[in-house]
Amino acid sequence: MRVFVTGATGFIGSAVVRELIDAGHQVLGLARSDAGAQSLMAAGAGVHRGSLEDLESLRSGAMAADGVIHTAFIHDFSNYGPAAEADKRAIETLGDAVAGSDRPLIVTSGTLLAQRQGSFATEEDAPNPSFPRKSEEAALALATNGVRTSVLRLPPSVHGNGDHGFVPRLIDIAREKGVSAYVGDGRNRWPAVHRLDAAHLYRLAIEKGSLATRYHGVADEGIPIREIAEVIGRHLNVPVVSKSREEAANHFGWIGHFFGIDAPASSAQTQAQLAWRPVQPGLIADLNSEHYFEHTPEALVLHD
Repeated sequence: MRVFVTGATGFIGSAVVRELIDAGHQVLGLARSDAGAQSLMAAGAGVHRGSLEDLESLRSGAMAADGVIHTAFIHDFSNYGPAAEADKRAIETLGDAVAGSDRPLIVTSGTLLAQRQGSFATEEDAPNPSFPRKSEEAALALATNGVRTSVLRLPPSVHGNGDHGFVPRLIDIAREKGVSAYVGDGRNRWPAVHRLDAAHLYRLAIEKGSLATRYHGVADEGIPIREIAEVIGRHLNVPVVSKSREEAANHFGWIGHFFGIDAPASSAQTQAQLAWRPVQPGLIADLNSEHYFEHTPEALVLHD
């Protein structure tokens, strides 16, 4: 299969590219820059120049492939509404390009978007209609018109070497403030997955996925936030402290809102349907690796 991958040079997308190539697929990766193009060629992938805002480049890339994996998103949290709209337009364009065929389209979303009905967010939970990101609605609208579209939800922490998301930002804040903090009693839980396990799931989804199906890329169903803060405090040799919800906004900035959410999620249905089994280290084991404390991240990427 020849697969067009958006976000192909990113933290998750680059792992997806490698997973696909190692499994014998051909990859056409979207690249915005010369550096991105070079990294794709070095990985053995084909290069398709363009960007998420260049809808014609998305259309032509999708039309040249047997399937599409959409991992790209403009992670500008100061302009999240416009970024979400750009994502919606990109999904609609990709869907139009594969319409009328049996070519699969995998769209990325997040477990935080799910309207949790039980103790854990599941694949059956619908997305929250009040959240500005509309990736799932766009994907499932395509599915009602016969496009072979499915949604892969990622947890807020996708970890591994090169991570520049949720956990590195917490480490950065702990360095700046001199304490590693959690909100309230710290019992609220976060799900997580290693990037290599997530990449494997993307491959299974495009090879075997069903129409209009949600998949959960969740390995750790719910790690107490206090446990994460304690590991960070131990590595940085700083105190571990509690912050009230009122104090969290000042201490963590806008990320404090997310840090206080209890958001456990399950992938039981996904594992049963696609025979996916996470095998990489969990978040706490990975966090105990020195690579998380070797540098300060340049940018923050969260997976809602």
